[in-house]
Amino acid sequence: MTRRLLIRATGAARPGQLAGLGQALARSGARLLDINQSVTFGMVSLEALVGLDRDNDLEAALSEAGDSLGLDVQAIQVSAEDYQRWSVQASQPRLILTLLAPHLPAGILAEVGALTAEHGLTVELIHRLSGREPLDGGAPSFGSCVECWLRGEEIDLESLREKALALGAMHGVDIAIQEDSIWRRHRRLVCFDMDSTLIQAEVIDELARRHGVYADVAEVTERAMRGELDFQQSFRERMAKLKGLDESVLAEIAEELPMMDGVERLMKHLKRLGYRTAILSGGFTYFARHLQEKLGFDEIHANELVIEKGKVTGEVREPILDASRKAELLREIAVREGLAMEQTIAVGDGANDLKMLAAAGLGIAFRAKPLVRSQARQSISTLGIDAVLYLMGYREGDLEDDVRAG
Repeated sequence: MTRRLLIRATGAARPGQLAGLGQALARSGARLLDINQSVTFGMVSLEALVGLDRDNDLEAALSEAGDSLGLDVQAIQVSAEDYQRWSVQASQPRLILTLLAPHLPAGILAEVGALTAEHGLTVELIHRLSGREPLDGGAPSFGSCVECWLRGEEIDLESLREKALALGAMHGVDIAIQEDSIWRRHRRLVCFDMDSTLIQAEVIDELARRHGVYADVAEVTERAMRGELDFQQSFRERMAKLKGLDESVLAEIAEELPMMDGVERLMKHLKRLGYRTAILSGGFTYFARHLQEKLGFDEIHANELVIEKGKVTGEVREPILDASRKAELLREIAVREGLAMEQTIAVGDGANDLKMLAAAGLGIAFRAKPLVRSQARQSISTLGIDAVLYLMGYREGDLEDDVRAG
């Protein structure tokens, strides 16, 4: 009859420990059923589930090997019931919970632990994606990020996300929860809104200021926010107020556009990793083209200003790029590139982006208003836009090593 043992070895990490334990297991004729090893602050923790088809004193052999390797080794009998329970848990859906902030308070772990327990979730693995904090106690260069792997069944994902959003807001931490799948590491297309996402400005407001009509444009925007106008109506009204603006002003604003925190780093890595990138904006192609030249986007889709004799006419070419068109373009690009929708990522900040975020495999509300954060599946508010790389599962160390190697 097969005997199953959980082998647990801990101690100061040093070379040759895996080989020594492996040799002891091999001599006993053990079959390896599962294994996991990690090293944290120089301390190794190794766990292996093994099966034995013949009686022998494996425990004594492992204890002897552990003594010579500087390890404390335990062998724990695993019952058939426990093995069956483990097998069932391993087949349950996995969630990825990501914590992001300039600094992660220790208390957040207790709160997240309580939240996951409330939803019947087991924490399977916790590991850090961000770099280590500097010795002077300052924040890590690109923020702090910890990723947790969770397992459970019959998960009320919407309730879990709602509570995680409230918990994160209480502690100044972004908590993102996504379902793990084969697609998570195979995203290939990333689409971005432009204003207040890639740049720290709303271009139409800047144009209105230069033209002396900012108050009039803001009044139209406010009516739209009250629901008195839809996006296309409000957009046309605001554009009409820009009639007569000199084209030279557009060039001045384009040169002065303030880039969003982390956008250069994000684009550098996305290009190195082979992602296709696009701007899908309700703003203007004039400025999207400027970003394309500066940051290397593969394609841009935005509204085309009509300019005649060096002056803005107050009109744009049809069709106006609204929320529905953004989602349509995301799908069209995916089809053209031969990608499943699960392989797409969308990032935006406004209500005009919600349909695009919902259509994407990974939709991220970036520094968005509370209403947009609550409706989007994922959100980032505490770090720069390069934190998107963390939600894609990339470790900071791997990314920076790749750049150095290149």
